[in-house]
Amino acid sequence: MDKRTDESHPTSGQDSAGFLTPPPERPTFYTDPAEAVAALRALYERNTAFIRDAFSEMTDKGDLEGRVRAYYPQLSVRTASYNQVDSRLAYGHLAQPGHYATTVTRPDLFGSYLETQIGLLLKNHSVAVEVSESGTPIPLHFAFLEGTHVDGAKADQLARPLRDVFDVPDLNVTNDDIANGDFEPAPGQPSPLAPFTAQRVDYSLHRLSHYTATSPWHFQNFVLFTNYQFYIDEFCAFAREQIADTNSGYESFVEPGNVVTRAGAAEPESGAPPSRLPQMPTYHLTRPDRTGITMVNIGVGPSNAKTITDHIAVLRPHAWLMLGHCAGLRNTQQLGDYVLAHAYVREDSVLDDDLPLSVPVPPLAEVQVALEQAVAEVTGLSGYDLKRIMRTGTVATIDNRNWELRDQRGPVKRLSQSRSIALDMESATIAANGFRFRVPYGTLLCVSDKPLHGELKLPGMATEFYRTQVNQHLIIGIKAMEKLAQMPPERLHSRKLRSFSETAFQ
Repeated sequence: MDKRTDESHPTSGQDSAGFLTPPPERPTFYTDPAEAVAALRALYERNTAFIRDAFSEMTDKGDLEGRVRAYYPQLSVRTASYNQVDSRLAYGHLAQPGHYATTVTRPDLFGSYLETQIGLLLKNHSVAVEVSESGTPIPLHFAFLEGTHVDGAKADQLARPLRDVFDVPDLNVTNDDIANGDFEPAPGQPSPLAPFTAQRVDYSLHRLSHYTATSPWHFQNFVLFTNYQFYIDEFCAFAREQIADTNSGYESFVEPGNVVTRAGAAEPESGAPPSRLPQMPTYHLTRPDRTGITMVNIGVGPSNAKTITDHIAVLRPHAWLMLGHCAGLRNTQQLGDYVLAHAYVREDSVLDDDLPLSVPVPPLAEVQVALEQAVAEVTGLSGYDLKRIMRTGTVATIDNRNWELRDQRGPVKRLSQSRSIALDMESATIAANGFRFRVPYGTLLCVSDKPLHGELKLPGMATEFYRTQVNQHLIIGIKAMEKLAQMPPERLHSRKLRSFSETAFQ
């Protein structure tokens, strides 16, 4: 048997504060990742069902006696050894001896991820993991099954406010303190095992459905961001070609409204297009192992870029890239040239409180090489000739789209001092949030105008430019992602993104 139970746990059905709760679950230890995940899932499903059943009873009767509470599952591990692990690893090991724990949500969605992370702990430390109930209540809002519709009229007829009966989201545990390095455990409290708490994950899962009109189930581990709908149109055309080819390796194409078209099918099998597009329309070209590609139209500006990456980060993707248009800042650049970012000037303002401007956001070799190779393969140029159409350098990201309308002397001086070669409103934000959340990142932009040199596209020129360059640019991004997907995760996830004291989970 690969598990053992702590028999000292109480068996009362009501906690010490008098809340109505499910029967307490005894802590159990596991040395098999699959069994540990199955236990987490059973505990999570039991406790969320308890809350849903209580809510249903309350809406039927108009009230309940007392308050209702159920807790998130908790996964924890203890080690007393300073044994050295493979120094090449970016994650999968504990920083030092101690007690580590994390609350867990949606083990159905994160099952494969959890099995991988638990397996690495068992391999690197040879200690059992413990599954138990945490002390963190599950909010009513996060206990409902995905897609559940709650009739607001019923809630208005209740004798007491819902928050008098059920727990609601707690901002004290819905934050990025762990990822930002600000979390300090109290005496006797375990250190974090994962970068996000269960409530923080649940919050983002709900926001993803809202912003993208697609279920978190469909998100792939390789994510492309763009700031133009033209790229989405080309991605949809590419995806439909791949789905029509049953040998492409792709399983399905998912559009907003969870409209799912399976490989080989001529029509969608499920879902319904929304009456209006969401704020950030998202499309997924899926593979069974989630090594497909998700593409998001984030629109314009650093606020959107931060918002969507804040939420996608909880899915623990393997890489995200920015593909979009930029202003070329050098007279030698031509419209349609590519810019491969290897540094960033962050004047986007949205992450200053989370990641100080003094912190550099370094280029990641694995991503840079994949992007450069993809450009060479698609354009047919290589070596010195590749410099004709692509420059590698600093990209500046700003939060004022109409910066040209103000006195340009200050901005132009800063851009020159930083050796910037391109300007946009999203790339540095996406890269900085990748750095902050330990998600490998990269940027490949296409020069669409040169405002410092008075070179803007005329209407006819713009149409031709978008028709020819967008498709090529997108194919380059897809090829780069396919190269990254072929890398072992332990190679792709760089140690550059890890701080002094890191969580063991990726």
